[in-house]
Amino acid sequence: MRSEAMRRLDVLTGDWDVTMRDAWFLGPEEQPVPGRAKIEWLADAFVVVRWTMGGDVGPATSEMVLALGRSDVRDAHAALYHDERGVSRVLDMTFDPAGSASGAARWVLTREDPDMFQRFVADVTTDRIAGRWEASDDRGSTWRKDFDLIFERTSNGA
Repeated sequence: MRSEAMRRLDVLTGDWDVTMRDAWFLGPEEQPVPGRAKIEWLADAFVVVRWTMGGDVGPATSEMVLALGRSDVRDAHAALYHDERGVSRVLDMTFDPAGSASGAARWVLTREDPDMFQRFVADVTTDRIAGRWEASDDRGSTWRKDFDLIFERTSNGA
């Protein structure tokens, strides 16, 4: 049985066209990189996000997986990340159904590890997830944008 906190993530599920752009590590920076994503439930406990980027992604990774879950005891969401390089990370997660100024849901993933602080901040509507990845080399005092990541819904996946 899905908890109410996890049920809020239903808006993420479906099939998506993905565009990465304004990545400082790609040339030219404004070059859009297309991709696809599928977001679906795994039982009633997890939401699995699988996405791939096509074309030339330079030093970026091109296949990623996130497993979104929740700790009831901690009253907190968490995300497990893995990519084709073998990189695995644990991220804290919040999902506020009306958290942005526009009234869209606000989805935030953060990690504060010794090697780097990172965060993904996105506004989520029924048909669009507009987010950006940011990084901090000074433990969160200042942030730089790594890239924008935009998801446009192609189907509800039902």
